[in-house]
Amino acid sequence: MVIDDSNTIRRSAEIFLKQAGCEIILAEDGFDALAKITDRQPDVIFVDVMMPRLDGYQTCALIKKNSRFKSTPVIMLSSKDGLFDKARGRIVGSNEYLTKPFTKDTLLTAVQRYAPSDNVSEI
Repeated sequence: MVIDDSNTIRRSAEIFLKQAGCEIILAEDGFDALAKITDRQPDVIFVDVMMPRLDGYQTCALIKKNSRFKSTPVIMLSSKDGLFDKARGRIVGSNEYLTKPFTKDTLLTAVQRYAPSDNVSEI
């Protein structure tokens, strides 16, 4: 799953991940994502830090507090790369913190690290 309020970022991630054979779920913000996570149960979740209504930190915390999804890998995406930002991501339970703009290789490396490799993953 890719959660980002930027259509450009969502589409870029979708293209990169689809080329690698992943099924993609897109969400525009945290509220949109929470409904879709329950229905689709993604293997890996990429979430933008800066979003309206429910930011990435809040979204990650809510995902990790849910017993069904606490083990689902959450990877923060942000243009901020400061130590405080990365530490805050860890505090709310994120597994990794990627800085935007990301590359195809960066995304695919994260998917390979966290997604089950026995089948095509749903991201």
